[in-house]
Amino acid sequence: MADIRPVAGCTVLDIGCGTGFHLPRFAGQGAARVVGVEPHGGLAAAARRRTADLASVRVLDGSAQALPLPDHSIDVSQARWAYFFGPGCEPGLRELGRVMRRGAVSFVVDNDATRSTFGRWFRTALPSYDATAVERFWSAAGWQRRPLDIRWRFDRRADLEAVVRIEFAPAYAERILAEHAGQEVDYAVNLWWRTW
Repeated sequence: MADIRPVAGCTVLDIGCGTGFHLPRFAGQGAARVVGVEPHGGLAAAARRRTADLASVRVLDGSAQALPLPDHSIDVSQARWAYFFGPGCEPGLRELGRVMRRGAVSFVVDNDATRSTFGRWFRTALPSYDATAVERFWSAAGWQRRPLDIRWRFDRRADLEAVVRIEFAPAYAERILAEHAGQEVDYAVNLWWRTW
């Protein structure tokens, strides 16, 4: 993302910020202001605790479809595995269009279900998911794509097992864990971005 749009001096929005993992990172990269928006109260409270001593960061309760921000107030936004999954996210895209400044850049990080071990797991778990339809949706809406290859690396097998059990239904998670050895998983994602 930094290769496409550095955040130094910017007002940055993290949509679906969860526990706020990325908020201090943006502040540390020189963002002037960092705003996390999270619809789940417990996660928003955890994000506030995480960033309590960072004056440039604030966390707001809200959703992608109703961002609690003024018009044209954001320079860079990101959503990582949160809300923007292709068809059906049009209300959130309209909100992005409202809050982003002219020349601002939005990023969406999502699974690339067409490749990688995790992609195969994802396709098997959600056979109705049409990855090509999702790609057509983003392209038609004016977004660009950069496919990325990442890895999950865990210090302990138990940590990998815990994450797989969060990501997938119980029976399928156990099948994955029985077939997959080790503490790493190759994982393909799409980085989508748009300039407003």
